[in-house]
Amino acid sequence: MDDHEIVELYHRRDERAISESDKKYGAMCRSISERLLGVREDAEECVNDTWLAAWNSMPPERPRSLGAFLGRITRNLSVSRWRREHAGKRYDGIDVMMSELEDCIPSTESVEYTVERRLLGELISEWLDGLDRCDRAMFVRRYWYGDTVKELADAEGERANTCSQRLSRLRRELREFLESRGA
Repeated sequence: MDDHEIVELYHRRDERAISESDKKYGAMCRSISERLLGVREDAEECVNDTWLAAWNSMPPERPRSLGAFLGRITRNLSVSRWRREHAGKRYDGIDVMMSELEDCIPSTESVEYTVERRLLGELISEWLDGLDRCDRAMFVRRYWYGDTVKELADAEGERANTCSQRLSRLRRELREFLESRGA
């Protein structure tokens, strides 16, 4: 079943929308959540919450890309759960991944936070569009899907150190790009 048909099921309030979403995107959503949370049971709960959030948001939402829509919901729910469960603690997975980006992303302490966040997203998208396919895929896999450096290195056929250096270069380029745009 294609995305348009699944979205139509949501709009008709047909419960098959959930099973079709799970069939088509369940593995992707579980992978995103499990990489961020590290606990299969917690990830499964976040994926179930994803289906509920999708059910509650459609209608009125009509996502152009159902996979991206569901992936974003899953990621947001997983990050929120992780923050709730790890408040005040250090954790190697998401903590390391997010700390790697701290030097690139400007502070969110601002009255215009929502507007700046949208602008920042647009700038990051513009920067990503300027990367070659391999660098873009590596950056997105690391900082959106939460792949480990080792997983990225294995996929690229590189040593982990080489992959880590590429990511460092990409973060530096992102920081310079954002600074040049006044972000």
